[in-house]
Amino acid sequence: MTLRPHVAGVDFSGARDAGKHIWVAEGTPTPDGVRIDRLRRADTLPRSGPDFDDAMPGLCAHIATLTDSIVGFDFPFSIPAPLIEQSTWPAFIRDFADRYATPEEFRETCRSVTGGRELKRETDIEAKVPWCAYNLRLYRQTWAGIRHVLAPLVSRNFARIIPIQPPKDGLTVIVEICPASFLKREGLYFPYKGRGPELQRARSKILTELARRKRITPVRGHLRRTMVRDVGADALDAALSAVCAAGVEEITPRSAADRLECRVYF
Repeated sequence: MTLRPHVAGVDFSGARDAGKHIWVAEGTPTPDGVRIDRLRRADTLPRSGPDFDDAMPGLCAHIATLTDSIVGFDFPFSIPAPLIEQSTWPAFIRDFADRYATPEEFRETCRSVTGGRELKRETDIEAKVPWCAYNLRLYRQTWAGIRHVLAPLVSRNFARIIPIQPPKDGLTVIVEICPASFLKREGLYFPYKGRGPELQRARSKILTELARRKRITPVRGHLRRTMVRDVGADALDAALSAVCAAGVEEITPRSAADRLECRVYF
């Protein structure tokens, strides 16, 4: 039983042309797994576009309409507690834009505080995520997600972020997920991103195996071709994010760390 009758997953990007790389999968939990009903790129959403400055508000506007859904995003919702000056997570994201004007300032500030060490949150260690929130491969995504997605949605009371905030009727529920952690738990973590027939077969194998396990209903036709042929596997990761969101059960913080660092669901 999921928190909401529908689910969605977002494979996020903080790139300059983010609208071309962000994918949104929307679906419905069923006894046979999550049925993916719709899959599209962010630049095709209403009032969106390929450029970062157009894609972010377009994506937020769309997420705000998914009031009957729990939505999984694949970027870090917070940073390690030793790097947070505020006493609460809502205060942290409220002040985030003023403290970190650019993604480069965000990364350099974190690195200066840690002496260049890459600290992970407690939940990162538990979930075995590949990188810390300000790693070179991830810092733009972290910065863009917190500043341009979570902060505006929370400040305008369009969404609730669990486990920090309890769900509320009429507001979208948002959770942090990690497709890599999910695949590791399922024993399906092998190379699947990139060009070539071998990696296409790997993406197809993931879909087939998850359908066999009733984590996702069989994906066929255009949807399957899109997920299998997408070189970056962003379309597939969006679907995996929706599957992760459907599995969320614990909605309250388990510790003081959860209250400040948030939590990765997988």
